[in-house]
Amino acid sequence: MDSLAGVPVLICFGLMGEVRARIGLDYMGAQARWLRTQGAHVTRLDLPTSAPVAANAAKIAAFLRRHPDPPLVLSHSKGGLEAVAALIDPDLPCRGLVALQSPFWGSPVADALAGRQPMRLAAGAALQLLGTGSGAGLDDLTTAARAGWMRDHAEAVAALTARLPVLVVATTVDAAHALAGDRPYLWMARWLEAQGAGPNDGLVPIASASLPGARQMHLAGSHVALVCEGAGRDPVGVLRGLLAGL
Repeated sequence: MDSLAGVPVLICFGLMGEVRARIGLDYMGAQARWLRTQGAHVTRLDLPTSAPVAANAAKIAAFLRRHPDPPLVLSHSKGGLEAVAALIDPDLPCRGLVALQSPFWGSPVADALAGRQPMRLAAGAALQLLGTGSGAGLDDLTTAARAGWMRDHAEAVAALTARLPVLVVATTVDAAHALAGDRPYLWMARWLEAQGAGPNDGLVPIASASLPGARQMHLAGSHVALVCEGAGRDPVGVLRGLLAGL
């Protein structure tokens, strides 16, 4: 994009993003501040991130219908699924979508949680306790649910990526690229590879973070490397580079 001055930007958080923001962990805050310095008008919808994808997609769609100027949508993880589910409606105004580390084809981590009833109940209860919604959205992140959704909406997704500039970004984390705070993601990345998921960021395999017809990029880092500030991370620099090529 040549200029962000006056451009509306809608930020869509991933699972538990609002919890991170609530306790001051600066989830996508650095990007929002930088966008504002560039003259963009930044909005974050107050969505319960563990609610079903369809429910949050409907709220995103309602916001876009009310907006007089087509926004740029910046999303992370589950937020990318919800943004795509909204934007397959061709009548919604939008100037482009950036989806960072979104499990379009699901995550084996969600499979492991949803496939074991005690773990599913515990995870759902924890998500509700944290104020992220019903927890039902966890089931939407499974590989079976996502494969079904992508199959059923293949034509609409193709039309979306033909109509709008869409950039999706995947990352991989390994011992050479793990930063302070990445140890849990590095452990999960090794577990995912042992399950046959291939290279991944600790939650989302590269293969899952692909959207047919979209421009694809692959960077190094854990599942939060592109959105959270921290030693060795530069979320603003990453976003600046991505938008320059959008």
